Amino acid sequence: MAQEDPIGPILLARGGDDDLHRLSALLLLSPEQEPPPLWPGNEGAVQGKLLENCERAIWRYDFSLSRTAPYYRLGTEEYTVALAGAGRTRIAFVSCNGQEEGDLLRPEAERNALWYRLREEHEASPFHLMLHGGDQLYADPVWDCHPGFEQWQKASRREKQTQPFSEEMRTAAFNFYVERYSMVYGQKPTAWLLARVPSLMMWDDHDIFDGWGSHPDWLLDSPVAAGIFQAARKAFCLLQLGFNPDEEEQEGALDPGGHSLGWLCRFSDYTVVAPDLRSERRPNQVMGAPGWNGFRRALEAEPEGRRILLLSSVPTLGPRLSWIEAGIGIIPKLRRYEDDLRDQWQSRHHREEWIRYLSLLEQQANAHGQQITLLSGEIHLATQAEMQLASGPLHQLVASGISHPPPPKAYAAGLGLLASLGEAPLPGRPIRLLPLPGQRRIYTSKRNFLILHQEEPGQWQASWFLEGSGWAGPIKI
Repeated sequence: MAQEDPIGPILLARGGDDDLHRLSALLLLSPEQEPPPLWPGNEGAVQGKLLENCERAIWRYDFSLSRTAPYYRLGTEEYTVALAGAGRTRIAFVSCNGQEEGDLLRPEAERNALWYRLREEHEASPFHLMLHGGDQLYADPVWDCHPGFEQWQKASRREKQTQPFSEEMRTAAFNFYVERYSMVYGQKPTAWLLARVPSLMMWDDHDIFDGWGSHPDWLLDSPVAAGIFQAARKAFCLLQLGFNPDEEEQEGALDPGGHSLGWLCRFSDYTVVAPDLRSERRPNQVMGAPGWNGFRRALEAEPEGRRILLLSSVPTLGPRLSWIEAGIGIIPKLRRYEDDLRDQWQSRHHREEWIRYLSLLEQQANAHGQQITLLSGEIHLATQAEMQLASGPLHQLVASGISHPPPPKAYAAGLGLLASLGEAPLPGRPIRLLPLPGQRRIYTSKRNFLILHQEEPGQWQASWFLEGSGWAGPIKI
């Protein structure tokens, strides 16, 4: 069998201080290939650890880099890594890297246009970190990877609830996800950036399949759908978080039991926290008890006045959706959109949990002076929002998607109309959704990415790059 081209290195952040930064690098090889050693800075060689050996062998290297020698060598290539000191941080945020149908059949230059632009930004002024806010790949074609999945889709509801999930199906689904990651990570500009900018990632529904967790319980509990989820979960752990869930504990895990895959990562003057809004999701629930307990403990453990970048894969601040949900309930042709609405925190089915979520953020900001900035994707639009707290505004920045085509402008305008009606889930704390600087409408329907940067210690700003019109911002956060 001919050897496949290596995929990687894929650099993952593990935290750091003013000088030393801990990292992992993933490398995907053909099973018969020997992994080369990795040479970090001026240090000795680091050998790879085999995480999984399937159609591709997944290797991980664990190492540290110092600002005095910020580079590593793997094979014949040397990679320079920009390492931030306190008060001098530059972060890229991306989400929604694909589309539901025909994603990788698009012309490469068109699909990856904003990835090429992001590479240019890094070459001009290097990023220290890249945050991936959900839908790192669009795995919806998983239903085509085994005849049993196609049969399941055509079956009656009763048949779907009883059709078994065979070992062949499990292998086909897992191999599909691994290969899908390989193809997405192997895109030219993406691969170039992933090798040089440490990443932190949190998944959303398309990393599993569209709407996971918001479908009816009977579907989620069916052997086939549940089996696909488990295959997607393992692939996510391996290729976004960088650990084998069958053998290791997740570094920075919010839930030591592994029911929820949320994490945190600390740097010298800020912390990134990412609750898992998919693993425990149900039609009437976003997070279960393990996810909630871990998330709460993580926030409470952070120091007074800490800057927290909170990855909420689904936007936290948004418009009232109950009227749309009520309309869908009585118009049969629109019911297929019900899972899309239930994905949102603002769904009437999640309102009590949403209030609990916002109340926790308010408590942390007011009582502990934590400066929380919400970062989200998912909606294929760009916007900003704020909720005024006693301690100051809670900012939300939405950037979505880097390669997903934008929805029609009429859709963005309709969503903006809903946002203009106002929403205040916490008494006396109205949510304000705002246009980006220089934009007339609340939601901008263009492909985009976001940059966060500190010009001075503690002084954070955010700017969006919009395809076709350039930069919007900066704004202070």
